[in-house]
Amino acid sequence: MFRTKRTGLVRRLWRSRAPVEGDGDADTRTHGSGGCCMGKSTKVAGKTSAGTDAELKALTHSILKQIKDKQLEGLLQAVESKGGARSPCLLLPSKVDTKLGQQSYSLPLLLYKVFRWPDLMDFSELKRLSCCESYGEINPELVCCNPHHMSRLCELESPPPPYSRYPMDFLKPADSPDSGPSSTETGGTTYSAPVGLSDSQALQESGDRSHWCVVAYWEEKTRVGRLYSVQEPSLDIFYDLPQGNGFCLGQLSSDNKSPLAQMVRTKIGYGIQLSREDDGVWVYNRSCYPIFIKSATLDNPDSRTLLVHKVFPGFSIKAFDFEKADSLQRPNDHEFTQQPRTGFTVQISFVKGWGQCYTRQFISSCPCWLEVIFNNQ
Repeated sequence: MFRTKRTGLVRRLWRSRAPVEGDGDADTRTHGSGGCCMGKSTKVAGKTSAGTDAELKALTHSILKQIKDKQLEGLLQAVESKGGARSPCLLLPSKVDTKLGQQSYSLPLLLYKVFRWPDLMDFSELKRLSCCESYGEINPELVCCNPHHMSRLCELESPPPPYSRYPMDFLKPADSPDSGPSSTETGGTTYSAPVGLSDSQALQESGDRSHWCVVAYWEEKTRVGRLYSVQEPSLDIFYDLPQGNGFCLGQLSSDNKSPLAQMVRTKIGYGIQLSREDDGVWVYNRSCYPIFIKSATLDNPDSRTLLVHKVFPGFSIKAFDFEKADSLQRPNDHEFTQQPRTGFTVQISFVKGWGQCYTRQFISSCPCWLEVIFNNQ
């Protein structure tokens, strides 16, 4: 029987829908288990909570068949590549409501549920990515429904009881009176960061304000490659990305033969997207595995310890706030006097966490991690 092109596209899209709990191929890596220092985990709703699978299929097919072929092709590209390929915005009416079971959903929300997050309930759980053409624009008639132009917002857990003022696992300034070699670890062996910190100092002291941050890639205690200076508003940091440019970790030459480091490298995949926006710097986890973040501006200013936050795949977190960081630079605070870059540094580990909830106490024990140093001039 003759099938139209549109019918074929619709069927391919339905086969590429997001798995729900109970499906044999559901990817548990996107959910994870509980922990004391983590972002919000995904709690996937069962199929029967909002209509049967047959009802969802019929509703999705009827909606997709009303979309133009070219738009379906763009949506299919986004869904099949899991956001790895650049895809156009899918502009559809924003005020069209659909009913599934006993609940009503807007058209964009339904498509986000079908193709990314089956447990999604409200727009307040989402953040539009800066790569979307609709980012920052308010159109009362049309809204982008491309599910890979959105991310889930990471909710931070309440901090545990305080233990110390600030963990000393940030890079110490080279001219600090009590510092030996530049180090990201205390309470254990220190290690030299060859050229490392002096590179970032040179960038900041040169008067070049075109960059807003520099990124260093580390494998355990060794920095790999040169510092990456960031001038564009957003940066993709990845190991293997079908389409894209930015900081490709897969092109760096590493002498680290550790089986764990080699395994984690392959799991970085699409990596993260780092973007400077009006309210701060956001990190979007594009990979299939969690990332772990520590930042002085993620926690309460009165907190006596900085937490490591777990960010699941598909989630975004505001990792750095410039205004909040400025308020942390207190002239009477001995810690910040001795370590002026503490408030302007973010550490990100791929796959493996560190800190009080993990066996690794210091980020320098993590196989693959990033240090993002912001330009505070």
